[in-house]
Amino acid sequence: MLNVAALTVALSQYNVRRGQVGTIVEILASGTAFEVESSDRNGRIYESIKLRSEQIIVLDFKLATAEQTL
Repeated sequence: MLNVAALTVALSQYNVRRGQVGTIVEILASGTAFEVESSDRNGRIYESIKLRSEQIIVLDFKLATAEQTL
């Protein structure tokens, strides 16, 4: 939870596009679905969407070591 994730698909019904970033705020269905919130630059939530795991990719902000990049 609280990982940053990006959408792998556009969801026009929610007015969000592929690549848009949000925060995982809840794990659903034994980890096969997630609630993801998107907020504006001021921290105001403008969308909260329940998504399947294949609709997002969790972003990793840790620096990779040389061994990890091979």
